[in-house]
Amino acid sequence: MSAETAGRGLDWAYAHCEALVRDGDPDRYFATLFAPPAKRPHLFALHAFSLEVARVRDAVSSPMPGELRLQWWRDALQGEARGDVRAHPVAAALDDTLVRHRLPRQPLVALVDARVFDLYDDPMPSTGDLEGYCGETASSLIRLGGLVLADGGEPGGAAAAGHAGVAYAVTGLLRALPWHARRGQVYLPGDILVRHGVTREDIVSGRGGPGLKGACADLRALARRHLDAYAGARAAIAAAAGPAFLPVALVAPYLRAMERADYDPLRTVVEIPRWRRVLRLWRASRDFR
Repeated sequence: MSAETAGRGLDWAYAHCEALVRDGDPDRYFATLFAPPAKRPHLFALHAFSLEVARVRDAVSSPMPGELRLQWWRDALQGEARGDVRAHPVAAALDDTLVRHRLPRQPLVALVDARVFDLYDDPMPSTGDLEGYCGETASSLIRLGGLVLADGGEPGGAAAAGHAGVAYAVTGLLRALPWHARRGQVYLPGDILVRHGVTREDIVSGRGGPGLKGACADLRALARRHLDAYAGARAAIAAAAGPAFLPVALVAPYLRAMERADYDPLRTVVEIPRWRRVLRLWRASRDFR
């Protein structure tokens, strides 16, 4: 650890994670505020790590430097990185969280592996591949958050975490479609695109068309199926682990916003006023008491 980082200690690293999540992932930030105060820094560390890895493409000019950055995170998680990993505030807070709560590291390595897809411009091959991607990037965070909150106990709800993560991530990808399309990324599965006669060029060129609206409707239906499955599995979630699942409470209103008559998948910014998001999260938090 550098002398500067050592002087400020891990409090500074955790504060950095909180600020990162507050600015870059407000839905998870607000949801985390409903967790017990002592647990929030560790949840912020998990979410900050996820955000750092998700932003790798933004920080590089081509896939190869991105691959190297992702490899650094793999090595950091597996104790093989060169140099002082704890000089990086997110890595320092994450490592402390993993050690304190005895969390498995392999799910985070799998999350890094899944993010390799982000570096390239190929469409998602199939619906099954999309569900796997969402499971490794979003469901695993919910599960690990539940482990932190359960404080060594069994958080339950492994199946619920799987469905919740897929519903939340698919909805997020639909919301981000205009931004992804402008930079050449296509997360819509190839099998759905073929079914509706949509090509990658239709998306990245901004042409869109009725086929794209149909493809997005299919993805909303997929998110709703997982949302329903999550609702059916919720009883297995320990009350203490509830805050890890709160972001999924925002899925339904986001999906409804995409079903308005004026919705354009490539141009509409799908947003909910902050006060409504916080109110919905608060109501959802009461269901776990």
